[in-house]
Amino acid sequence: MIEMQVAGIAIDGGTRNPVILLRDSSQRRQLPIFISPEQSRTIRAVLEGERTTRPMTHDLMVSMMNAWDMSLQRVVIHALRDNTFYAVMTIGKGKKKKEIDARPSDAISVALRMNAPIWVMEEVILDAAMPVDKEADAAEKEAFHAFLSSISPADFAERGRSV
Repeated sequence: MIEMQVAGIAIDGGTRNPVILLRDSSQRRQLPIFISPEQSRTIRAVLEGERTTRPMTHDLMVSMMNAWDMSLQRVVIHALRDNTFYAVMTIGKGKKKKEIDARPSDAISVALRMNAPIWVMEEVILDAAMPVDKEADAAEKEAFHAFLSSISPADFAERGRSV
């Protein structure tokens, strides 16, 4: 699993639909997840520190969990099937834990409100993530190939003796 952070919300140029962008800690890969305008508003409210006069649904969920001394331990986006992402929220109270099926947008909205980590399975990253900086990726790949072409098996033998 790879921990991801919410990088922001963008608008897809073709469909004009909102997309939540998750990025890994290296800031090199991002995972775009299409969401509805309503879901976008609830996430954007947290990102921008907006306060509402009445609690939104995700605020209510957080209030209920807090009232019952429960914590959101993590969100895991674990699958991508037929262009739909699947997530679970791990909720805990004391030593008891329960995984609850959730839409990624709802899970992310609650995670942001509770400062819980967001994880994505490697398979999902491989299937759906996109590079953030293609030029940096290409330069890194080129440097690695240059390194590989400059070493020989004897280099490893010499290092092994000096250790």
